Amino acid sequence: MGKTFGFGVPLLHRIVTAENGTAVLDGTPRALIIVPTRELCVQVARDLENASKYLRVGDRGLQVLPIYGGRPYEAQISALQKGVDVVVGTPGRLLDLANQSHLILGKVGVLVLDEADEMLDLGFLPDIERLMGMVPDKRQTMLFSATMPGPIITLARTFLTQPTHIRAEEAESSAVHDRTSQHIYRAHALDKAEMVARVLQAEGRGATMVFTRTKRTAQKVADDLAERGFSVGAVHGDLGQIAREKALKGFRNGKVDVLVATDVAARGIDIDDVTHVINYQCPEDEKTYVHRIGRTGRAGRTGIAVTLVDWDDIPRWQLIDKALSLGMPDPVETYSSSPHLYEELSIPADAKGTVRKAKAAPEKAATDKADAPKTTDSDAGDEKTAPRRNRTRRRTRAGASADAATSSTATATTAPPSAPAATGAENADDDGAAKPRRRRRRRPAATATAGAAE
Repeated sequence: MGKTFGFGVPLLHRIVTAENGTAVLDGTPRALIIVPTRELCVQVARDLENASKYLRVGDRGLQVLPIYGGRPYEAQISALQKGVDVVVGTPGRLLDLANQSHLILGKVGVLVLDEADEMLDLGFLPDIERLMGMVPDKRQTMLFSATMPGPIITLARTFLTQPTHIRAEEAESSAVHDRTSQHIYRAHALDKAEMVARVLQAEGRGATMVFTRTKRTAQKVADDLAERGFSVGAVHGDLGQIAREKALKGFRNGKVDVLVATDVAARGIDIDDVTHVINYQCPEDEKTYVHRIGRTGRAGRTGIAVTLVDWDDIPRWQLIDKALSLGMPDPVETYSSSPHLYEELSIPADAKGTVRKAKAAPEKAATDKADAPKTTDSDAGDEKTAPRRNRTRRRTRAGASADAATSSTATATTAPPSAPAATGAENADDDGAAKPRRRRRRRPAATATAGAAE
């Protein structure tokens, strides 16, 4: 929708012109943009950096700084000390740095709350209220939200002066994208992975986003698709920030063409040329459904949205269908072998559940090779050194016991009558404890045994 530039361009113009009513820029933040997620923070900051590339403040360029969790404090504190004009951040890290007096908010002239409804759902409302209490009363405040629930309206009335409500939509426009072809299937939980694998082989498929409701399911789906040979990345809350950024970067530059994400992690992410969206799990509500399928069919392009509804999710889907007037309350029962799935999504008839054998990770192969016992020329082709020693030691003990039994039997049966049989007294210490049989005593027995054999 171009929302970032919608507020970003006027924001940049306001803080670099004399009409803003504030003092000359001195490296103290003059604009603060609060966003719900780290990925959205990085994206908004990058867009503002591109828009301000040729803006000058004295003899330097305009400085934009993203501040979010999952990164060391030191680098962010150092950047603030050097001087920043625009700060984009998530509520938790912003509040931490403000409480430590590293982030000075006393000169902020423009405040933007982006995706306010999502921040409300994530429980950030108390942090936002604290941050808004730190900025000057004389400021311009802009609040953006896909929906306007009661708490958001209350927040606007509390912190905004004579707010103006603007709805960015056409009078006859539909809540869902007209350019997006929507397919709803009733799918079995154990067959969903096979269905997704076949959908990913549809003709004309480009970058694809797969949405799940939970972090655990997102990682499970990503791992399963990777084993099936697809180039896949994952973005969810259980991953570290570096891993999430790496997955998004790979998806943007084309190295990864399938991105599995939760709703929160993918909130507001703008990625071009997404041809397919797959709802692996039914969305929670109609707002989430619209947000998911809105990742495709953007900027005049067409897209395909596939939603897999489990039997237990039928009531939830019927509520979504009714709210959006989709006319598909009862999805068709579909399996990975259903002919209509192949026909409607242009899937080749010979598509299988895998595209190629997954390659072993190079790191794991190198580790296994390094951990393997080494052989020398003397024992090349034989067993490995350490295990062979252990097995030899065990065989020696077993052989000693067996030889001892043989020796005792041979002595008793083959000794001449004049030779007295060995008794326990001969092998005992003074205190009556039996002495361990020595190995050299087996020689006479072996000789006797050999003689008997002859």
